[in-house]
Amino acid sequence: MNHPSIFNDVIGPIMRGPSSSHCAGALRIGLLARELMHKSKFNEVLVEFDKDGSLATTHITQGSDMGLAGGLLGMNTADPRLADAEKILSNKGINITYKIGHYEMGHPNTYQITLIGPGEKHLLRAISSGGGMVEIISIDGVDILIKGDFFETLVFASSSDVIPYLSSLLTNPDFINVLESSDGTCIQIKTQGPVSGDVIRVIANLDYVTMVRQLSPVLPILSRRDISVPFSSYREMLDFNIDKKLALSDLAIHYESQRGALAQAEVIDKMEEIVDILIQSIKTGLKGTEYDERILGCQSRGFAAAMESGSLLGSTVLNTMTLYISSLMEVKSSMGLIVAAPTAGSCAGLPGAVLGAVDSLNLSKDDAVKGMLAAGMIGVLIATDSTFAAEVCGCQAECGSASGMAAAALAEMGGGSATQSLAAASMALQNILGMICDPVANRVEVPCLTKNAMAAANALTCANMALAGYDPVVPLDEVIETMDSVGRSIVPELRCTALGGLSITKSARDIEKRFETGAAKSET
Repeated sequence: MNHPSIFNDVIGPIMRGPSSSHCAGALRIGLLARELMHKSKFNEVLVEFDKDGSLATTHITQGSDMGLAGGLLGMNTADPRLADAEKILSNKGINITYKIGHYEMGHPNTYQITLIGPGEKHLLRAISSGGGMVEIISIDGVDILIKGDFFETLVFASSSDVIPYLSSLLTNPDFINVLESSDGTCIQIKTQGPVSGDVIRVIANLDYVTMVRQLSPVLPILSRRDISVPFSSYREMLDFNIDKKLALSDLAIHYESQRGALAQAEVIDKMEEIVDILIQSIKTGLKGTEYDERILGCQSRGFAAAMESGSLLGSTVLNTMTLYISSLMEVKSSMGLIVAAPTAGSCAGLPGAVLGAVDSLNLSKDDAVKGMLAAGMIGVLIATDSTFAAEVCGCQAECGSASGMAAAALAEMGGGSATQSLAAASMALQNILGMICDPVANRVEVPCLTKNAMAAANALTCANMALAGYDPVVPLDEVIETMDSVGRSIVPELRCTALGGLSITKSARDIEKRFETGAAKSET
């Protein structure tokens, strides 16, 4: 059974770029792809997208090309050079070509990549499944599953006779999968650390072995054999907590500690590091950001001035949340450092709500850490039974999920029990069912910014209702199940393809034309 990790699947990656599924996911696919080549040497790359998928219309504007180039260069998701990755790749003499066709690919974010280098050529298929998570599903015609959560050693052989001796060379591998194809056998070896160079050289010289490749993990938390968690569903979590009466953040610590084989203090420290990055990102945004390739200019400074002058309606709490959300979205859109929470398109709603509450209510950083952990636990439940990919389930999977996560976080920060945090998340998610994804000019800015702000406002209201004892009526697990079924019923034109909704309005088309002619200017 799949056991999502808070730091793999929910809060993270720490990244740059407009979209986690398009940019960070593409980068991770590129990292895995480059290691298929001998000494990572290649000079030709062909990338093919299905004409009916999301990437055919969005791969340029949402950062897939940039992310893939960065991964092929060996960059990580936070690399400050990422905006220039395509130029760097070209300067190294590597030619990358994109082709749109019909390839009968099952997932809307499917990449078919051919790499050509000195004396070799490899073809892989991969999907970006949302929030920066990826899966390699085929290599040279061999069906395979690589998620980037192990060290992978791939042994290609003309005969399976090599397997017994191969097994004797390895020390306690997590898994050995034997994958047959028309051209021979691929032995997939998953381990917690890299297989030593001496062993690799012995394997490479074995009879029948034609090629050996090692792929490094791209996720921060590794998986392992016989992985276990204290609970794997909403109902199991409730049963686990009957006699413990733990807060949702404590349940998150128990879960992630066992899931990732981490000390509980290490789980807390990792989330504190993320909170520190978020705090700095907000400060960066409030100083003002500039970037040519975006629709919106710096608006957060104007909002701050309006707050200072007392000209805004509403509470200080909600206005501070809105300010921080604007700041984070502007950092994202200017290639600054952000944390996908749970995605880049929804990177601001949850942290903006949490840190806005901290600063306006005089709470502590520890409160922020607990809030983010509580949110992470809700995210695990969503990732288990649904998705964070707008390409699959619309924006309810991104900003909607972030709103449910933020509601749980705020309820915990307000002194609520786990039951109240879960009620807050349930009510928040009920409110966003059916929300579509229709980015203007293919850029993750409009209406993404205001949807992030809506996510926080919805979260704050639902947290307060839960703290006051409101009954959500429909429990969280049933709401998540409903969210998934509703999302998959949304027509493809309204699921991050830029083929419907606001994406095809006259204003959106006019903005696209300005970008195409290089004349795009801020509307603010």
